[in-house]
Amino acid sequence: MTKLATKLERELVSSLLEIKEQTDHPPALLANRYNVFFITRLSKITLVGSVALFLTLSVINNLSDYQVIFQFVKQIMSMQSVYLHNQDSWRAITNSSLHQLSYWLVIVWEAVAGILCWWGAYRCWQTIRYNSAIFHQAKTVAIGGLTLALLLWLIAFINIGGEWFMMWQSELWNAQDTAFRMCTIVGVILVFLSLPEGEEAFGYLR
Repeated sequence: MTKLATKLERELVSSLLEIKEQTDHPPALLANRYNVFFITRLSKITLVGSVALFLTLSVINNLSDYQVIFQFVKQIMSMQSVYLHNQDSWRAITNSSLHQLSYWLVIVWEAVAGILCWWGAYRCWQTIRYNSAIFHQAKTVAIGGLTLALLLWLIAFINIGGEWFMMWQSELWNAQDTAFRMCTIVGVILVFLSLPEGEEAFGYLR
């Protein structure tokens, strides 16, 4: 009898909690919240995918138009277009093998970042209807891919190319504006993707 009473008590409490939850969160409100958070997650996935697409196209362009784009790396590293009598011209690297190595490093860097972004977007898509803890965990790969892409433009183009090899002094081969634009775009997407979601809003998801 004691076990039966305890079981009935638990069922009663469970029923009362369910009624309270339905009262506090009517179906229409839950549906609206579901749509808002689903679209938010979908926008995060789409933005990560767009970065992955950009990186993929960059790799394809670098390979298909290798010699033309390679000239950019060569010109920047050899510092042939900086101001005359530049006191920092000693930094110039004129070794063709090092130019090739640096160019391939950029291509591989882009490829790895692109693969991580594609993979991360796919993992997020797989968990788009799951609770926030699972979805947040699935974002790890995408965050890694976006961070790697951000570091590419920040380190390779802005820091090394822009400041070490004085790319900003070149009128023809200056890519700092492009690098800054990509840093801004990827940085904003990275912040947006990393934003947490309220646990209470996904209590009705799996």
